[in-house]
Amino acid sequence: MANDRPHSSTLTSVPPLEQSGAGALVLAVDDEPGNRALLTRHLSRHHYEVMTFADGESALAYIDTSPRTPDLILLDVMLPGIDGFAVCRRLKEQPLTRLIPVVLLTSLDAQQHKIAGITAGADDFLTKPIQFEELIARVGSLVKLKRYTDDLESAQSVILSLALTVEARDPYTEGHCQRLAAYAVAVGRALGLNADELATLERGGYLHDVGKIGVPDAVLMKPGRLTPEEYAVMQSHTIIGERLCGELRSLRAVRAIVRHHHERIDGSGYPDRLRGDAIPLSAQIVAVVDAYDAMTTTRPYRGALSMAMACDELARDGQEGRLSPDLVRVFVGLDRDAILASGKLKRPA
Repeated sequence: MANDRPHSSTLTSVPPLEQSGAGALVLAVDDEPGNRALLTRHLSRHHYEVMTFADGESALAYIDTSPRTPDLILLDVMLPGIDGFAVCRRLKEQPLTRLIPVVLLTSLDAQQHKIAGITAGADDFLTKPIQFEELIARVGSLVKLKRYTDDLESAQSVILSLALTVEARDPYTEGHCQRLAAYAVAVGRALGLNADELATLERGGYLHDVGKIGVPDAVLMKPGRLTPEEYAVMQSHTIIGERLCGELRSLRAVRAIVRHHHERIDGSGYPDRLRGDAIPLSAQIVAVVDAYDAMTTTRPYRGALSMAMACDELARDGQEGRLSPDLVRVFVGLDRDAILASGKLKRPA
C-alpha cells in the first residue's frame, strides 16, 4: 500500500474557533489502511483536517512541496521504506520543520522504540492499540502548544523584517545586518560558545539597530556630522530597539545586544555607560564587529577604510580601553573574506 494517494478528510461545516482542532492540519502516516481510516474518522470529529500517507517518503515529499505546514504529525514506527525514526530525525534536523510536533505510534511492548524515538526527537508517544480519548487529548495539547510557538515565530519574523526595513532606508548600509550576523557567529565559534549563544549572536547581528526605525530620516541619513541634539536622538535607537523586542522569550537574550552594543569598556558608550564585564559578552562581540563593518563601509561623510586600516583602528580601540582587546584579537585573526564567502555575502562598498 506504499503507493496510496494522500487522503484529505472533508469538513462539512466550519468549526467554531474554540474547537481545539479548528483549522489544524494533522498528517497521519501509517501503512495500514484501517488505521488511517480510524485516525481520520476520530480526528475529523474534533474538526481536525487530516492528510494520510502510507509511507514516510510520501509524507516527506508532501511536507517539502506543500505551502502549508502541518500542525502535527502522527507517525507509525514500522513503515515500509524508511521507518518512523528516520522520518522523525529528518523533520527535526530541518529548520522549517523541526518545530512540528511528532507523535510516534508504537506497539505495547516496544520500550526500545520509545528510547529510539526520544533520540530521534519525538515529542510524544501513543501505544497501539490506540485509545482514542487519549489520542484527542494529546493531539489537542500539542496543537495548542504549536500555535503558541507559531505566534512567537510570527512576532519574531515581524521584528526581523523591521530590522531589514531599517537597513533598506539607508543605501550605504546594504548587507550590514547579514555581515554582522556572520562575523559575530564566527567570533562566537572561535570562543567556543554553545549553539544557543551562537543563535543569539546571529539574531543580534540582524536586530542590533532595529530601533533606528524610530529615528527620523533627517537624522539617520544626514550627510554631515550630527549636532548634539541629533546625536541624542540617534543614541535613543538602542532603547527603542529593546522595547520593540518586548517580552518575546525567543528574543530575550538578544535584548542585551540591542541595548548595549554601543557601550564601551571604559564607560564612554551609551545608553547606560556600562563598564568592563558589566557589558554582556554578546554585546561586546557585536560592538567589535559593528565598529569594523562601519569603518569598512563608505558613508556620505567619509570614505571606507581598507580592511588592514580598520583592523589597526580596532586594535587601537582595544589598547585604549574602548573595546575588549581579547575580542579584537580574536576577530582580527579570523579569515573575514572566507566568512563572507561562506554566507555568499558581499564585501561592504
